[in-house]
Amino acid sequence: MRYIAVFALLTACALADESYYSFSKSVGSGGGLSYSVTGEGRITAVRVWELYSNYIYGFQIRYGVLWSPVVGYVSGEPNEIELFEGERIIQVSGKYGHYIQSLIFATNKGRSLHVGQSSGNSFNMYPTHPDAELRFLSGRVSGPPTALQAHWAVLDTDSSKNN
Repeated sequence: MRYIAVFALLTACALADESYYSFSKSVGSGGGLSYSVTGEGRITAVRVWELYSNYIYGFQIRYGVLWSPVVGYVSGEPNEIELFEGERIIQVSGKYGHYIQSLIFATNKGRSLHVGQSSGNSFNMYPTHPDAELRFLSGRVSGPPTALQAHWAVLDTDSSKNN
């Protein structure tokens, strides 16, 4: 069912003005099963679990008041950022090796969440449209996340009134 929703979203975006939707190149080793974290409305929070300050063990995204399923594993206390009204994620950066080593979620208000070990290959993901924001993440998971891809779009303001 989730794949149908992602396919429908990608199809709708392809039929729309291409400048309002973009996606970042996938990073990581790419082993394991595919995942896609999507939801209704604006992203309002992000949780990330790390394994002993080493690599990303799992993550979760909240859309409105609903949390997505966890990608990877839960271990200990999560690192979390809750977004303010009007705040949006405009950049995802980090490092990767076999697993995603670190993640940085940056917002349009100058705040960020830094989690994980700063070693490996660097990546920096951001939208092509200046008003776009992070809409969903996809990638691959083999226990912990092994690959990550960010998808960006301008949020329809009519649909965001419910959030």
